[in-house]
Amino acid sequence: MTLIQEITQRLQALEPSALEIIDESAMHAGHQGNGGGSHFKLKMTSSHFCEKSQIIRHRLIYQVLTDLIPKQIHALSIQALAPDET
Repeated sequence: MTLIQEITQRLQALEPSALEIIDESAMHAGHQGNGGGSHFKLKMTSSHFCEKSQIIRHRLIYQVLTDLIPKQIHALSIQALAPDET
């Protein structure tokens, strides 16, 4: 299973209606502080985000990915939207 597949599978717990994961690792290869983990951009829409702040939305995502950070995931850019925000 690839890392993107693993992330996708784990995020299913938040029942996304839309999910896009972009691997941006090649853009960051060799930069200072990168211990080998991957860089991802995540855009996700979920009803679990309704009436929640961006901080809470990000926490929900980090909860399901926590053991992948920082070894497999070095950086994660998140856009978390409720269905009425798309």
